[in-house]
Amino acid sequence: MARRDERGHGPLTALGRLVVRRGGTILLAAAALLLGLGVYGAGAQGDLDLARWDAPGTESVRVQEVLREEFGTGNPNLALLVTAGDGDVDSPATAAAGRALAEELAGHPMVTDTSSYWDGGDGGDGGGGGDAALRSADGDRALILARLEGSATDTRAELADLSPRLAREIPGISVAVGGQEEVSRQVGEQAARDFLTAEAIVLPAVLLLLILVHRRTVAALLTVGVGLFSVLGTLAGLRLLAQFTEVSTFAANLALVLGLGLGIDYSLFLINRYREERATGRDTEDAVAHAVAAAGRTIVFSGATVAVSLATLLVFPFFFLASFAYAGILVVLTAVAGAVIVLPAALARWGHRVDRPATGAPGRFWHRTALAVMRRPLLTGAAALAVLLFLASPLLGLRLGLPDQRTLPEGTSSRVAAEDVREHFAAEPTDTLFAVAPGADSAPRDTAAYATALSRVPGVFQTLSATGTYRAGERVAPPGPGSAEMTSAAGSALVSVVPTQEAMEGDVPGLVAGIRAVDAPEGTLVGGYPAETTDFRTTLLDRVPLVAALILLITCGVLFLMTGSVLLPVKATLLNLLSLSVMFGALVWIFQEGNLSGVLGFTPTGSIEPSIPMLMFCVTYGLSMDYEVFLLARITEEDVRTGDTELAVATGIRRTAPLITAAAGILVLAFATYATSGVVFLKELGVGTALVILVDATLIRMVLLPATMRLAGGANWWAPGPLRRLHARIGLSEAPAPGSVAAGEPAERPRDVLPREYAG
Repeated sequence: MARRDERGHGPLTALGRLVVRRGGTILLAAAALLLGLGVYGAGAQGDLDLARWDAPGTESVRVQEVLREEFGTGNPNLALLVTAGDGDVDSPATAAAGRALAEELAGHPMVTDTSSYWDGGDGGDGGGGGDAALRSADGDRALILARLEGSATDTRAELADLSPRLAREIPGISVAVGGQEEVSRQVGEQAARDFLTAEAIVLPAVLLLLILVHRRTVAALLTVGVGLFSVLGTLAGLRLLAQFTEVSTFAANLALVLGLGLGIDYSLFLINRYREERATGRDTEDAVAHAVAAAGRTIVFSGATVAVSLATLLVFPFFFLASFAYAGILVVLTAVAGAVIVLPAALARWGHRVDRPATGAPGRFWHRTALAVMRRPLLTGAAALAVLLFLASPLLGLRLGLPDQRTLPEGTSSRVAAEDVREHFAAEPTDTLFAVAPGADSAPRDTAAYATALSRVPGVFQTLSATGTYRAGERVAPPGPGSAEMTSAAGSALVSVVPTQEAMEGDVPGLVAGIRAVDAPEGTLVGGYPAETTDFRTTLLDRVPLVAALILLITCGVLFLMTGSVLLPVKATLLNLLSLSVMFGALVWIFQEGNLSGVLGFTPTGSIEPSIPMLMFCVTYGLSMDYEVFLLARITEEDVRTGDTELAVATGIRRTAPLITAAAGILVLAFATYATSGVVFLKELGVGTALVILVDATLIRMVLLPATMRLAGGANWWAPGPLRRLHARIGLSEAPAPGSVAAGEPAERPRDVLPREYAG
């Protein structure tokens, strides 16, 4: 079977020829665009938003609205921990200083309400003072709670100025600042610092690696240039989107690592294909055009799989997950454009400084490895499978939990304050739940009975209502000075439910479920921060099956359009799920169980917050399929050329394995920089993604893939008749040139289900 000499007549062939003809114009436009994107994208962080744990439409969000509209209050999101210098918060000097501090805080324009231990009234502890939940067990500490009204972005920006002024040492007391909003603010600040650190580490390290891979400085600079084009283009796109919708600041972190990673991946494959074409004797311009037609198609397919995987995050009703979808789609668009338009234009001009034959020892090594695997496919495949299943086994112990201050590094001020409260206070008033009973003010007995029943729920320290304070089913204090504010003008009654420290360290969703299960006046709603995080988790998990199904079905469809095979997409999906299982197993073993916590510098919580694994699933599934596309495309091309599946697999691996290894190494480096982050979420993203890329590029693609393809033989390319005809009609491929091998294949050949053209 003779090798085809001409590329097919299709859109990428036309694009390749256009880029060669207009290379100078394209480079000038790209340089101007890059400058503009850099200037505009540099201000992206200032226009991006911070998020809270809200699930739109849920019960807890409706409670937020009622609290704001009817009671003028809401979750206490700022806490001041006051420590008495004389060891007694009830001493006159400490009480006076505490009241003055509370009055100062109440005068801030963003503070809608405050409460403190020194508000007065009998807290039911027999010791005088105010609410016993706001006083430490040994009486040397007390709390002032406040609510800052506004968006997460506005309140945290204000706290950046307010918090340092509130944290103080003055005669009689010392003050530490904590609360959910302060914790979240410091998480955002830490993530922003980690973003800058990652940039400083990744760019020079990646450039050095690329010089070693390409052995040509110009090739390395062009490759990094495409990565930077993608990063800056994505940041600029995110900033533009932020003018119309909410976009999370954390999307910028993803833009950096994914933009560099995909831009470099795609550039590596296009430059390698250009070198192969040059090695056949083509001149520079002809080699560029053929490289775009060949590798460009594979790059487009790869980009489609990554974009589809991340676009499924739009199914979730949370803007910060939607922001990752925006970032992923923008990264793909800019990386693909940079690789198939800007880079070929540069190669057409400076290709002579990039030339180097794309052969060498690494390719021969992987070729021999593939042949060895296929000689004993059952043995090698079973061994690799056993290793992967062992690495994935911790996944069976996965526990999903809720985030807390341990997300931050030890010694961070808000974490220190929160841990001080947990150690010295019996209750956790910053995590108060709110039960709103509409129309209950006309039946105070019903309100009293409801508050009494709530106080009996395991994990509840006390309840407060217009009828008094209740603990363990008994009223321990009469209505206090603030009791009148617990009945709204609209006739709703408010019951505050203060949990114990033990409850907040245990099964928080179980506590929320227990409170919601109590018989209540009709229409009663339960909210508050613990309920919000619980509703967030429930909403997220309810949509996970839909997201997973969409990813699997759509990516299978994309692979079918590329290969025309039914078995190959199914096999690719199973192998990807296997590598993802290893990632989740590592998350459990490292971050849930705490192994390597000393090395990585974090505090294990015994559970995993669910949104980050969901994000990682979408990101890593797309990246894993990225390598699958490149490998399958080359194997498909070789099978069309030779008709020998085993030879096609070995040759395809020889051609792509060195590139996959290099690309994986660069992506591992990019993501691994976040292992040094002070935020546990980013550590999980960095470590987990780096691990799955490493496993995927070695055991999965280089052992299990050739083993399974060898075992399947000719069935690899099978598709039922209707699907063969469907692929012939809508399969995404370059049309073969007249008289080419592909065009002249006999129709009865079993591999007629394959696209008849060179892939990349």
